[in-house]
Amino acid sequence: MKKIKADYPSGTRVELISMDDPYVKIPEGTKGTVVSVDDVGTIHVHWDTGHKLGIVYGEDMCRKVMQ
Repeated sequence: MKKIKADYPSGTRVELISMDDPYVKIPEGTKGTVVSVDDVGTIHVHWDTGHKLGIVYGEDMCRKVMQ
């Protein structure tokens, strides 16, 4: 998990590639800001849409966005 935390520090901008959440549908291509990475490797993001939902590393996919 140390690598994930190092790769996605707080404030990193990301773009959603894919997410399979049965309750919240965030469109692919949506951008957001990383708030934290927990000890399980979930990347917690505040999405520009107003959602606050984590990316499950290895299950969902995102990429860093250079500003």
